[in-house]
Formats: sequence, C-alpha cells, structure tokens
Amino acid sequence: MIKIFKTFGGYTEISTLEKECWINVTQPSHEEIQRLTDEFHLPADAINDILDADERPRVEFDEDWSLVIMRIPVKMDNNGVPFHTLPLGIYITDDFTLTLCLQNNEILPIEQISPFREQYKQITDVYNFILRLFLRSGSWYLKYLKEINRQTSLIEQDLEKSIKNRELNELLKMEKCLVYFITSIKANEIVLAKLRNSKKIKTEINEDLLEDAFIENKQALETAEIYSDIQSGMMDAFASVISNNLNVVMKQLTLISIILMIPTLIASIFGMNVPNLMENSLWAMPFIMVCSLLLSFLGVLLFRKRHWF
Repeated sequence: MIKIFKTFGGYTEISTLEKECWINVTQPSHEEIQRLTDEFHLPADAINDILDADERPRVEFDEDWSLVIMRIPVKMDNNGVPFHTLPLGIYITDDFTLTLCLQNNEILPIEQISPFREQYKQITDVYNFILRLFLRSGSWYLKYLKEINRQTSLIEQDLEKSIKNRELNELLKMEKCLVYFITSIKANEIVLAKLRNSKKIKTEINEDLLEDAFIENKQALETAEIYSDIQSGMMDAFASVISNNLNVVMKQLTLISIILMIPTLIASIFGMNVPNLMENSLWAMPFIMVCSLLLSFLGVLLFRKRHWF
C-alpha cells in the first residue's frame, strides 16, 4: 500500500508528489515495489534490504539520498512467537521522504484519524521526524513488554499444576520475543548515536527530542533485560516443577495400584481350584469381601499416616 501525504504524519493525503512530501509504504505488492524503483527511483538494493525481515539497523549517506533503517516491534497473528521485530526504512531525498515496512504496524498507522498525526503536526524537518519514530518505537516496545509480562503471568499459573510441556513451550516463545526485542533495541541505540554524531546532517536536531528517544529506548532495553533474566531463571525452576508434578502423579498411581492389588491377591488365593477350608461355607463370599475391603482400608490409612497420599 502506497500513500502520499503533504506533511509528516499524514495530515493531508495527496495523489501526486510534492516538494518535501512524505510517502508511506506498507506491505508493498510486486507492482508497488516496481513503482518504487521506476517512479520514485529507489535503489533496488535498498528496497531488498528494508524488506529483509532479518536486516540490521544502520545509517547510509549518499550524495543524492540517505537511508536510515531501524527495527520496530510488531504483533504477529500466526502460531509462532506473539511479538517480533521488523525493519522500518526511511529513505530521504531533497524532494521527498519515504518510509517502507514489510507489514502494517503501530509505528506508522494509516487510519484517517490518528493520534500519531497530531504528534507530527508541527514536525517539518525529516531528522526530527525520524527521532519521533524512534521515540514512538520505544513506547511500543514498552507496551508490548507489558503484554509479554501479562501473558507470562498467566502461563505461570498454569505451570504450577502442569505435567506437560505445552506451558514451557509457551514460556519459551515469550523468551524468544524478549531476545528479539533486546537485540533490536540495542541496534536502534547505535543508530541513534550515529545520527547524533553524524557530520553529514546539516539541519539542527532537536536535542530534547533526541534525549527523549534515548531515554525511551534505554528504558525499553532495561525492562526487556529484566524480564529476560526473570524468565531464564523461571524456565529452569518450572522445568523442575513439571518434573516434580509428574513424580507426584506417578507416586499416587503406584499407591492406588498397591491398594487395588490387595483384594486382587485375596480373590486370587481363594479362587484357586484347591481346597481352602471355606469352599462349603455360606459365609465365604461375604467374609472374603469384608477382608478385602478391610485390608484395603488399612492400607489407605497406612499411606495417609506416612503422608504418601
């Protein structure tokens, strides 16, 4: 999807290119990718890099254009990890600024009415616009981290009584999300540092905005690292819990088998085809039943006294 806006943030949508306009491209089709190359003259290598899900954040400067690639958090709808990170490319020329991402995201919403556009209403400089993207990205990292923590707490409650690996697999997916987040946030900080120290940026960068972006990303990084450390220890602990729960279940099944073995043994003895002194008694059957139940009950009392049940 390609949308052209007159100003950063997409306040006014236009149909043709204007000076210093913003072009937002998400989930491009093959035809749209071809249009980016033919009409907007984007280098094919730059497009391929941005659309590569594993591309690392970086900054490139050329005579006619500049390229900034950052990684942003996204929510996944498939059955894999619930959260991931994708590259967001910002291609800058004298005529326009183009943002390109592999899928729709919360960093660059495209709805007609959005709080995002209010944030950028007064932004006219592209590099301060980029800092706003980093700031918004850090905020969404924190929001998704809170969601990861909430889902982890729900998994913990199920793990306490679980004897299967399903909950551990879910916990492992949360751990993967945190690893993706930590790696991406660290790389984004390196890009921010390069933007701050670059001598090729001629416009004045808003220092307050830059500092806010650094603080937001640092907070997201520290939060993700704390959650990751907690989950690493929790994975080991709950692996032992699952093993212990399984041992408890096996012990209970063994005790039940022993209790059931008592009447089975008595019935086997008196059911043998040999004289047993009670073959002619009318009270043989009730006597055997009472003895079986009594011995089983005594076995249960013995096990409960030893706290095996």
